[in-house]
Amino acid sequence: MPRKLARKRKYWVYIVKRKDGTYYTGYTNDLKSRIALHNKGNGAKYLRRKLPAKLVYAKEYRYYKNALRSERNIKKLTREQKEKLIANYENKSLDSK
Repeated sequence: MPRKLARKRKYWVYIVKRKDGTYYTGYTNDLKSRIALHNKGNGAKYLRRKLPAKLVYAKEYRYYKNALRSERNIKKLTREQKEKLIANYENKSLDSK
């Protein structure tokens, strides 16, 4: 009988808002470090000139393939759709406090 592996890794899809109001979407296995890396100017080139980057959305996944798929889908959204996604995330965050 095959042995099941215990998955301990977690992956996040996130959206940050740049100083100029544009959004950047990415995925990572260490959200806190990735946001710090972006704000130091060592992350994606897209973010370097318009720092700081403020985290406005994050969703956790157990499997990196699901996180990658979600990132790709979010990148296809219009700005208006991303803003609705962010608003729903912020409302859920406030409800859980």
